[in-house]
Amino acid sequence: MPKRVILITGASSGIGAALAREWGRGGARLVLAARRRERLEDVRREVEAFGGGAVVSECDVTRDGDPERAVALGVAEWGGLDVVVANAGLGVSGAFETLSLDDYRRQFETNVFGLIRTVRAALPEISRARGRIALMGSAAGYVSTPGTSAYGMSKFAVRALAQSLRHELRARGVSVTHVAPGFVESEFRLKDKSGRIRSGARENVPGWLLMSSQAAARHIARAVERRRREAIITRHGRLLVLVARHAPWLIEAMLARQPAWRLRDVAEREEDARS
Repeated sequence: MPKRVILITGASSGIGAALAREWGRGGARLVLAARRRERLEDVRREVEAFGGGAVVSECDVTRDGDPERAVALGVAEWGGLDVVVANAGLGVSGAFETLSLDDYRRQFETNVFGLIRTVRAALPEISRARGRIALMGSAAGYVSTPGTSAYGMSKFAVRALAQSLRHELRARGVSVTHVAPGFVESEFRLKDKSGRIRSGARENVPGWLLMSSQAAARHIARAVERRRREAIITRHGRLLVLVARHAPWLIEAMLARQPAWRLRDVAEREEDARS
């Protein structure tokens, strides 16, 4: 694998950290960007132990200027940028009537506008390198379920952006890969809608449905390297997208049978997070 210069947002945990390890093993030079510097430093040390190179940029993608500083660091340290992975995100859950407009704004500020800030900051360098862009969507960008309207809307928007950018940037030699994971091991589902780990939070997805973050990273890295249009990660994710595309009536029937306790569970978890 060529030793590319790669910027990864949300690199302090989950898929972002796993991607850093995956590319680090191949000797890539990385810019690790996230809000938690101490966690980034841990990932940096892992990457360097694998023989890769990494620098750390404390970065909140909801703040103007932070992604630009991360890009500038990569240029200063490594001379340019070949790949950007806009991975930082959070999930806001809750029944529609329980969510405020600010909840929806918070969701979009991170998952959509944060992604846009990242791509805009990196695009001049990526264009010069005829490089690669990866946008972190979700299987939820194809099917929105009860209690996930804010998150689903944000991931539908990411998918739309990926489709538009792919056409706009093709003439520059820049590829855009829309990444759509299903259930992957991470802290994601343990966080409240502000992005903080909930006290006493437990993983609520059965273990047999979870793909390890490192396995997901291998699939994602391969798709980005091959300039694939889309990478739907996990078997159940691919199945869900296939059904949504070709048998949407089946999704409707399944959701119609969804027990009311699922929505109550979402609401109770959000209430726990606020208390």
